[in-house]
Amino acid sequence: MSHYDEQLDARGLNCPLPILKAKKRLHQLNAGEVLCVLADDPGSVGDFEAFSRQTGNELLEFEELPDHYCFVLRKSSH
Repeated sequence: MSHYDEQLDARGLNCPLPILKAKKRLHQLNAGEVLCVLADDPGSVGDFEAFSRQTGNELLEFEELPDHYCFVLRKSSH
């Protein structure tokens, strides 16, 4: 897994809460910092891909683990 500055555990939360919590946490980070989000809602896969496209926050890595997903996002500069 990539280096990251913050980790957010959103396991046990259903859509749209993982995205909303990630958005709030990213807002607190500086441009270029990296957030790792753990989620187990299958809907979060498409949600994070769309969130990345719409917000410009780069989805650096996506990993499907046995019991959850890991999304690594870099905060955009704008």
